[in-house]
Amino acid sequence: MLHLTYMTVSDRLLLLVFSSLISALGLVSTYPNSALAQAAKCPTPALERFVRHKVGRGETLQSIAALYNLAPDTIITMNPSLKNGRVTTGSNILIPPYNGIVVEVARGQTWRELAQKYKVRADALFELNGCKPPSQIAFIPASNQSPNRVSSSASSTPGVNTPAVQITGYPLASVAQVGFPYGWQLNPKNGEVFFHSGIDLLAAIGTPVNAIAPGTVVFAGDRGTYGNLVIINHGGGLQSRYAQLESIKVSLGQQVKQGEVLGTIGQTGQPTISQPHLHFEIRSNSSLGWVAQDPKQYMK
Repeated sequence: MLHLTYMTVSDRLLLLVFSSLISALGLVSTYPNSALAQAAKCPTPALERFVRHKVGRGETLQSIAALYNLAPDTIITMNPSLKNGRVTTGSNILIPPYNGIVVEVARGQTWRELAQKYKVRADALFELNGCKPPSQIAFIPASNQSPNRVSSSASSTPGVNTPAVQITGYPLASVAQVGFPYGWQLNPKNGEVFFHSGIDLLAAIGTPVNAIAPGTVVFAGDRGTYGNLVIINHGGGLQSRYAQLESIKVSLGQQVKQGEVLGTIGQTGQPTISQPHLHFEIRSNSSLGWVAQDPKQYMK
């Protein structure tokens, strides 16, 4: 009988496998830049979408889970050192793309057998693991589990498959030229196809950046390629992100009003284009985490 066991992240061999998959990854604001994956309409394997989160001052396990729309238990599973529920400022923790677990796969095990064992759809397992046959390890999404909720102005955050409400506003005092649009684009630096998860609005360095709608600040600090970043959770399962900032004027947990200044435009992180701009995103709460939406439909 084939045997499959949970992978413990503390296991040295499998931790090395994890490290090889994600060591080169920063915390990115776009999906991987593979034209082949786009053509095949198959998502990048979940195991290649793990990121490292550096714990900032004032952050807790709960606030980090809310930031990534994960259950705290999911993060603990991937980071056994957090079993006491506490995080240490400055430490790095592994963040999976979805709620779920990582398992070791026995030789010859099929997606159908894994799906039956973990009570998830076989086609979902196939797509989440790169549309390839099972290998040594696999990511298993949590079944029948709603996304993590934030206790704030986003208390009405919906569960799985609940549509988000509409919000409207503009992140700058006046309408700006679009320097780089949302969606599948050619990277001007290397010519590769990638998914741009937001919209870049051109403006001078130091220009004030405003909250598009009322909400709660769930992240305010440096975040890899995003540079200085502010994330606001709004009611109804929507989230706005303001990246590449020069300065940040709000703090974690702060309640903000529409039009309130969050920071100023800069060139921090790794911008896609060289001109000073605001990288602005809208994301909606779903069973797959905070999914990028076209910001233009919210910008009025």
